[in-house]
Amino acid sequence: MLFLPVRQYLAKHGFEAFCPKAVLFDMDGVLYDSMPNHAVAWQESMAKFGIAMTHEDAYATEGQRGVDTIRQMVKQQQGRDIDEEEAQKMYDEKTRLFHLMPAPPMMPGAKELMEKINADGLAIGVVTGSGQRPLINRLLTDYGAFLDEEHIVTAYDIKKGKPFPDPYLKGLKKMGNLNPWEAIVVENAPLGVQASVAASIFTICVNTGHLPEQLFLEKGTDMLLGSMNELKEAWPCYEFVARH
Repeated sequence: MLFLPVRQYLAKHGFEAFCPKAVLFDMDGVLYDSMPNHAVAWQESMAKFGIAMTHEDAYATEGQRGVDTIRQMVKQQQGRDIDEEEAQKMYDEKTRLFHLMPAPPMMPGAKELMEKINADGLAIGVVTGSGQRPLINRLLTDYGAFLDEEHIVTAYDIKKGKPFPDPYLKGLKKMGNLNPWEAIVVENAPLGVQASVAASIFTICVNTGHLPEQLFLEKGTDMLLGSMNELKEAWPCYEFVARH
């Protein structure tokens, strides 16, 4: 008998089979414990432009393209519609402050989980709302044994970021034009979960931040765990692991 979350996933989307061939990871808060740094950088940079952004705002909008977050915040707080060029200049300041901080550590359990996934014969990709070259280079350094640049989706690969499904649909394409039922997503952000579910991909949420669990359930996650270590420890037990 299929694992209950898989049965529920198939029923929800009307699929007949679940045959995972790849796992798509979000980056911040999943592969790196970087969200505390991001939250500080967001708060301090936006204050320079008269925008009040809290730590909670940073976590709640995680995964979205930075320029989209800024345009929304400016509209909400200042009643202005700004173009992407102006938003990009503001985001550049956020990026500058972020890179002045100590490099965030790799998320505990992430690399060991990739080792297990690789041993099971599944391909690995990353779908991130970031487009910062230093972060991509670090991904390739830290996880290069399991990941190459052709399998990374960044903010510059798509026009509509999370919570739209486009980033994960692009991820399916980059992994070899996979169907939704041939992939698994590992996310930690509400907007990322929403994007993955909208793309009809089996979604595992690891709540590595401070947001209430109910928020992820409302976004439709198929599984909810507390950490990457928890997923790493349980991975061989899940019946959705493909056996080739």
